[in-house]
Amino acid sequence: MFKILHTNGLARRGEFTTVHGTVQTPVFQNVGTLAAIKGGLSAEDLKQIGCQIELSNTYHLHLRPGDKVIHDLGGLHKFMRWDGPILTDSGGFQVFSLAKLRKITEEGVTFNSHIDGKRIFMGPEESMQIQSNLASTIAMAFDECVENPAPYDYVKKSCERTLRWLERCKAEMARLNSLDTTINKEQMLFGINQGGIIDELRIWHMKEIAKLDLPGYAIGGLAVGESHEEMYHILDVTLPHAPEDKPRYLMGVGTPSNIIEGVARGIDFFDCVMPSRNARHGFIFTRHGTMNLMNQCYERDMRPIDEECNCPVCRNYSRAYIRHLFKAKEILGMRLAVMHNLYFYNELMARIRKAIEEDRFEEFRRENTEKLAKRI
Repeated sequence: MFKILHTNGLARRGEFTTVHGTVQTPVFQNVGTLAAIKGGLSAEDLKQIGCQIELSNTYHLHLRPGDKVIHDLGGLHKFMRWDGPILTDSGGFQVFSLAKLRKITEEGVTFNSHIDGKRIFMGPEESMQIQSNLASTIAMAFDECVENPAPYDYVKKSCERTLRWLERCKAEMARLNSLDTTINKEQMLFGINQGGIIDELRIWHMKEIAKLDLPGYAIGGLAVGESHEEMYHILDVTLPHAPEDKPRYLMGVGTPSNIIEGVARGIDFFDCVMPSRNARHGFIFTRHGTMNLMNQCYERDMRPIDEECNCPVCRNYSRAYIRHLFKAKEILGMRLAVMHNLYFYNELMARIRKAIEEDRFEEFRRENTEKLAKRI
């Protein structure tokens, strides 16, 4: 399923083959929480801007319209008209970040819906059942995401419970994939490494989950309050213990510079709401750094957002026009900004892949890590 085509240092250029198509890695997954990109982009738009994997949220889709509704309508691919790979996260992060009241036991988590306060239970089996109903390409294991920093004893117990939950996820997915009523019988399970910012626990947990021989492995519980340096350190100590022949996914990360640094350490998959969320407020990514389109200096600027960009937005519209749309609160401004930012991220990954293939990734890293983090 995963083939490494070339390496340049620790950076990996690979292909990940799924029932819904082959993904070129490293890859950025475009986040469509509720089976839609916030900002008005359709499945057709995603193809136009180079998206390879769409990511949707188990927790939110379970609450509305309901995973059983989506199953009865033919699964998430038919529902949103996207025929490429889809990854669904387990719902664990949302349970721990959105639910005001929750109770964790060995069986799972009882919590209140953030929408209407309804009492809900979710455990490993329930998360797998929801994701099987959604019929995504890749399902993420149900885990606990602890805040950073957290007490050692709590993180240790959480890691041990997350390991037991992963074993239950694997067993339940095997059962679900054998059922006649299952839409995607080739659904794959990715395990999630946890351990906070404690080296010893991160290493132990990665070694243990690697024994389960899953199709892929994620690093979770980062980008939740720790510094970039702490995050990079955890990757440095943990990834040497991850299976080399399986894709590695850094969850919820991040900025263009974070992505470049993650690739430099051997990460293959990324996702983050940042490009679309920032775009909806006029905050734009370019090859020369970030810009705020709301600034007065763009009022009469007839240049494209990024003169080196070939996205549909930069080919057709000016900074002045998109700024006007934001100021006038026209929804088209948000849509154009989101389209540009996601194109930028997908194109960044293509440039990274090319640099790895041509053995010049370190040069690319030196030229772009700091530049892309600058504010214009």
